[in-house]
Amino acid sequence: MLPEISLNILDVAENSTRAKATLVSILVEADTAGDLLKVVIGDNGCGMTKEQIDHVTDPFFTTRTTRKVGLGVPFFKYAAESTGGSFSIESQPGTGTTVTAVFVLSHIDRMPLGDISSTIHTLIVYHPDTDFCYTYRYNGREFTLDTRQFREILGDVPFDTPEVSAYIMDYLTENKTDTDNGAVY
Repeated sequence: MLPEISLNILDVAENSTRAKATLVSILVEADTAGDLLKVVIGDNGCGMTKEQIDHVTDPFFTTRTTRKVGLGVPFFKYAAESTGGSFSIESQPGTGTTVTAVFVLSHIDRMPLGDISSTIHTLIVYHPDTDFCYTYRYNGREFTLDTRQFREILGDVPFDTPEVSAYIMDYLTENKTDTDNGAVY
């Protein structure tokens, strides 16, 4: 099992890029009063058939030809459900896929969120042809990073340019801290 929720997010978002998504939206929402941590990852990729959805949480089912097992989604599902939370996948061929994982925030078996800022940074920098819309919420406060807005400002300057990459990382880190006052969970 992956040791941090952010690594599960990375895995599912990587699946979205392999599914030819041009836009991946990621929501991470912590609600301490409601004792919930919600993660929603949506894309406009190729989507899945009902049969694929029915099998995607089976670790011995994968559409990839480079390996015979696909453990990312089954582990993510197990991680959410083992906290008393829930997990769902909605998808339609040609439309895209939405994965939702809800964790009980205070549950002893909930893995830590991890370094979500580095995870989002990695996705943005290493997938230059995919747009990402990341929203982080903590107890009603939020910020959003939308790479489409960055592209409007930067024009043809790529996200992996050292100065741009550093700015994106700083933007993510500073806004997360401003939103959650440095909470670690």
